[in-house]
Amino acid sequence: MINFIFMLTHSDSTVEDALDHVDALSSSGLRYIGFKDIGATPSRQKAIANAARDAGFETFLEVVSTTREAEINSVHAALEAGVDWIMGGTQPDAVLPLLQGSAVKYCPFPGRVVGHPSVLEGTIAEIAESARDLTARDGVFGVDLLAYRHQSADIEELTRAVVTASKGPVVAAGSVVRDEQIAMLAHAGAWGFTIGSAIFDGLFPGAPDVVAQVRYVLSVAGAQG
Repeated sequence: MINFIFMLTHSDSTVEDALDHVDALSSSGLRYIGFKDIGATPSRQKAIANAARDAGFETFLEVVSTTREAEINSVHAALEAGVDWIMGGTQPDAVLPLLQGSAVKYCPFPGRVVGHPSVLEGTIAEIAESARDLTARDGVFGVDLLAYRHQSADIEELTRAVVTASKGPVVAAGSVVRDEQIAMLAHAGAWGFTIGSAIFDGLFPGAPDVVAQVRYVLSVAGAQG
């Protein structure tokens, strides 16, 4: 089994009707739900997190801002919103002091991440070493790997190398659109994966219904041994 985090996002931005989906998903069997710092004001992030928590979900905020100042602001907003996990971001030196004393599970991006939507760069060895260094730091719980956002690496080899190097869970984020990708990530040892855009684009069985697609992806994830 591999864990599925449904992101209320499209093209690396929180969707306008994110709140409308939360209640409908509460009986889907989904456990993990997330959104991004771009596309949602701090007050809207808090509203989404509160609704998700009330519906019984564990909540994830993924930082995809591209500047140090914006990332710091996003982490402050995430803490105010009370999310359970903060994923992504590239500024651990700035973020870790902000998280001291909190119970947030922090999983930054390993490797060199650029642009928006985010793209992963670097060799497999460099990205794995980055994951090793990050998860050796106090306050870093795991890593948020943009596996399918790498333009040239063998994705299974990349994922396996990062899983081996990391001292915490590896979440594969971005551009998962097929059952085979989910199976490969599970086989490579990833703790979890995210899907957002592909469901809002109706790429899975059950489309265009969001809940039906989420249930389908959960069945695929649960079937991985």
